[in-house]
Amino acid sequence: MFDMMKMMGKLKEVQENMKKAQEGLKDITTTAESGAGMVKATVNGQKELISLEIDPSIVSTDDAEMMRDLVIAAVNKALTDIDQEAKAHMKKATEGMMPNIPGFDLNNMV
Repeated sequence: MFDMMKMMGKLKEVQENMKKAQEGLKDITTTAESGAGMVKATVNGQKELISLEIDPSIVSTDDAEMMRDLVIAAVNKALTDIDQEAKAHMKKATEGMMPNIPGFDLNNMV
């Protein structure tokens, strides 16, 4: 027979584990570069830019547009890469928490 209290307890446990897993995303980082390494952007699993390195050779008012484009490219690449790593982290952290219900994917909560 269906035990509602047991199910509610399981959902609370899943919620707590999801919160811990999401907090762990800040510890996952990825770095991407553009312009053959002239610009490097590092983001964490919470999609925060935590580091930006720009080669001094491209810092000039004459090349402001190129520098902007390289920064945007590096940041966007890092954000794309961290999505994959964050999903893998959440999948591993939530593995086995809930039964396999078609269409119900905890990993989409990232």
